[in-house]
Amino acid sequence: MDWLVSIPQFLVNEVLSVPAFLIGIIVAIGLGALRKSAGQIVGGAVKATLGFLLIGAGAGLVVASLEPLGVMIQGATGAQGVIPTNEAIVGIAQEQYGAQVAWLMILGFVVSLVLARFTPLNYVFLTGHHILFMATLLTIVLATAGYSGPVTVLVGGALLGILMVSLPAFAQPWTRRITGDDSIAIGHFGTAGYIAAGAVGRAVGGRTSRSTEDLKLPEGLRFLRDSMVATALSMVLMYVAVAAIYYARAGETAYEAFEGGAENLGDFLMQALTQGLQFGIAVAVILFGVRTILGEIVPAFQGIAARIVPGAKPALDAPIVFPYAQNAVLIGFLSSFTGGLIGLALLSVWLNPMLGLALILPGLVPHFFTGGAAGVYGNATGGRRGAVAGGFVNGLLITFLPAVLLSVLGDFGSANTTFGDTDFGWFGILIGYGARIGSVGGLIAIALLGLAVLGAAVLMQRRVVDRGWDPSPHRTRAVEGEAPAAGSGDAPATGYAKLAPPRGAPAPPPRS
Repeated sequence: MDWLVSIPQFLVNEVLSVPAFLIGIIVAIGLGALRKSAGQIVGGAVKATLGFLLIGAGAGLVVASLEPLGVMIQGATGAQGVIPTNEAIVGIAQEQYGAQVAWLMILGFVVSLVLARFTPLNYVFLTGHHILFMATLLTIVLATAGYSGPVTVLVGGALLGILMVSLPAFAQPWTRRITGDDSIAIGHFGTAGYIAAGAVGRAVGGRTSRSTEDLKLPEGLRFLRDSMVATALSMVLMYVAVAAIYYARAGETAYEAFEGGAENLGDFLMQALTQGLQFGIAVAVILFGVRTILGEIVPAFQGIAARIVPGAKPALDAPIVFPYAQNAVLIGFLSSFTGGLIGLALLSVWLNPMLGLALILPGLVPHFFTGGAAGVYGNATGGRRGAVAGGFVNGLLITFLPAVLLSVLGDFGSANTTFGDTDFGWFGILIGYGARIGSVGGLIAIALLGLAVLGAAVLMQRRVVDRGWDPSPHRTRAVEGEAPAAGSGDAPATGYAKLAPPRGAPAPPPRS
């Protein structure tokens, strides 16, 4: 009977949890539905897979370049606490709940496809690793509440499927504001932070805050218009400054921040400079991967929409929005990290002594990916001020929500790590406290919560998304530079202002 466990574990660990393979399969299915030739199907699938592998390679470089910076920041500030890391908590949970997570993930994906086919929520969630993360969170919370394995899988699978089609719908008006059409959606469990960033961006941006991509620089600084150069130089300055502070505090012990250590102070500072440059390279790789995948996924989904899930939209990982506002990515990241530091200070002096909440240290990886995306969403509705405010709010959310989430994770609450992105926080907290009502009462509360999320998403899709609501109609051509005002003859028929991508970004893909 071991094969009953081995098969789903193989599918989860070796196929579905690898976004590149999942995307390649989906592209092949879509191109097949369009009756493309075998060569076109294979070529498109391989190219889409390579695009996502490029994104993964860039993400790996980001993680590698940020790891020593996180060590130095922690050493420079002396802060101690929990660092939210999705991969770490999932790895710990796999030892105890691996089989349940596998079955829950597969069931959730099937439920999401059924909902995409038979409800107005025509989104296919393709961020495989985030599906695995949410499946693990639901398994931990439900198992900790005392539910049996079969109940955990059935209830958790239904909840996972609902989230996979609902959250892209909630964010779609803001995503559409960024991309200019409805051909793609955001498929990432940091959605609450992106919606908050878009809403706050509108509140603070007004009509006068210009886009982050419309920076006016003196002639001597025009080289900073290249986002790769600007990102690299910004990170070099940050790295060297933090390294100097850490060295002043810790002396030669600071050399251990880098793998293999450093021979002397000069070597230490040069390693810091090099890591800053590596960060710029990592972001460039991610952006190239996004451009590659966009060229294949949109045509493929035309076939899926026509044959399998009518009107299907691919819901993709957070970096999919990075090319549309590359300056906003850096601004959002730095602003989100600042919000994380201020949130940590509030936890230290107020919420930890009063409520006993854990101290959540700002993890640079979640702040970069979710903060960068939040900066893009904030910029779309509020320009530069929106990018700053949106990233800052995201930073506060991914600090406070994980602190409360720890209280519903049972024994995993003491693992010195937890889930980091916003949707893991708010949904895990609601499910965890709902389950505490009691065995039957908890199931009723959880079911009502799932139905409420699904119903709200359907309402959002019909009343808001389908009617072309623009979350920032006051942003006109005069503010955005290249973007035509809504209602001007160049605007899309849906009535929202189309934001032109910055130089070097892909043109918005054609509508499906």
